[in-house]
Amino acid sequence: MAQSLTHIADDILNATVSRAGGAPGVVAMATNKTGNYYEGAAGVRELGQAQAMTKDSVMLLASCTKALTGVALMQLVEEGKVSLDDVARDYAPEIGKFEVLEGFDSNGEPRTRKPRTEITLNHLMLHTSGMCYDFFSEDLLRYRTARNVPSILSCTFAAVQDVLLHDPGERWTYGCGIDWVGRVVEELRGKRLGDVLAERVFAPLEMTDTAFNMSEVMRARLATIHLRSPDGTLTPNPDMRLPQPPEMDMGGHGLYGTIGDYMKFIRMILNDGNGPQGRVLKAQTVEQMARNGLGDLKSGAWTSSNPQLANSGDFFPGLAKSWSYTFQVNDAPAPTGRPAGQLSWAGLANTYYWIDRLNGIGGMWSSQILPFQDIGSYPGYVEFESAVYRELDSP
Repeated sequence: MAQSLTHIADDILNATVSRAGGAPGVVAMATNKTGNYYEGAAGVRELGQAQAMTKDSVMLLASCTKALTGVALMQLVEEGKVSLDDVARDYAPEIGKFEVLEGFDSNGEPRTRKPRTEITLNHLMLHTSGMCYDFFSEDLLRYRTARNVPSILSCTFAAVQDVLLHDPGERWTYGCGIDWVGRVVEELRGKRLGDVLAERVFAPLEMTDTAFNMSEVMRARLATIHLRSPDGTLTPNPDMRLPQPPEMDMGGHGLYGTIGDYMKFIRMILNDGNGPQGRVLKAQTVEQMARNGLGDLKSGAWTSSNPQLANSGDFFPGLAKSWSYTFQVNDAPAPTGRPAGQLSWAGLANTYYWIDRLNGIGGMWSSQILPFQDIGSYPGYVEFESAVYRELDSP
């Protein structure tokens, strides 16, 4: 299988970077429970530069950070230090000040009210708190502009002082709740989130190339983010980096890392919480993290309010999807061949992964392009995942 997949996947990567309007560079890997059985890289780290994209290139992982922060909270749940039903303001008092946005008056001033229910840790983990990202909501963008709230990419505590778009528990709305989960972890551990992850997740998984604040060695291998204009042109933007070091370790989007490192995290989930240097989570915790936590609510499509950061879109439109702690769950089989009930998510700069606990496999695809769900990169990811499943099913 591995030999056949190598040929097919290499072709997908090479086609992605060589076609007109394709990605400048891409890294992709597939794993089973024991190790990677495909690793590939194609293209360059930056258009106009000679340096090749390599398997150890460092990427902005963006929202792929969320699942790692979720693990840090679930470790505290295991230890009995916190419950998912706990009120979030007990650990992060600022959350108690959040109000629900009801609209704007004739002068453009936001109209808000107190929420009808308290935000719990469960709401934060499941994206049902009412928090959103301003690039997915025109109303939130208008509110944050009126209140001079800094961009979430500033990695500041001021950037997560926000307003709710609805009452907690009312519906699924994707946003910065996991940044607040990171603050709760910091409060309970008494240290920065990056230090908690380094000690309790990265060390047992031998993830040596993942951090909020990149080492010089990592920085030397950093792939450049490219911006795609409406006419399809790609422009490298080497200055587009999260602050180093950040004021706040953003549990929702702040990590940089290699795809090889992230595959070690995926294998931990496939192996019921076990890592090469010890157990990260109990098996029953991993099982809990892999289950739908939304009940009858669904996760799904998004509408962009900032086309430079994200296209409007969805993963497999028409496919019912829920949410767990903290992954998207496809409730029905995906067109790629991924069975129902498996896990996936993505990062803003066009990084995508899936975790199939039923078949014991997972994979990841990463380029560094904005906006999200880029026409030159995302189709390659779908092709790659589909190829993995075709080879899995082949005699």
